[in-house]
Amino acid sequence: MSGESSGDGLADELVSACRTSIGDTLRSITLFTVEDYDQLYIREDLEQDAELDRFVANERLGFTSQQTYGDSELGEYEFTIRAFEYGYVTRVIVGDRGVYVTTDEIHMDEFEELATAARGVLREERT
Repeated sequence: MSGESSGDGLADELVSACRTSIGDTLRSITLFTVEDYDQLYIREDLEQDAELDRFVANERLGFTSQQTYGDSELGEYEFTIRAFEYGYVTRVIVGDRGVYVTTDEIHMDEFEELATAARGVLREERT
């Protein structure tokens, strides 16, 4: 895991925003940059010492994807959803920071609410 901790204020804001948008279906939150990451939250009933390096490495590919899709007719990148048998991963990237959030099953409109909340916190932090 990261040796460098993100600011407690950012961590608290992201956890609060995500919990407010999707409640108890929130499983975990990991903040990442190109060089570093920090798991900000993990629900009590989940494995507390899961190996995150490979997940983070995969989500970092989103920095390249942003450049790839940057000037497309699709508009600005908002978020990515990955579906799994027991839940979902939602990735949001703003500038040089990203966050991926794992959840239990949720409805499609809740993904947008979750991504909007996380993106808002990351944008505020940049200013």
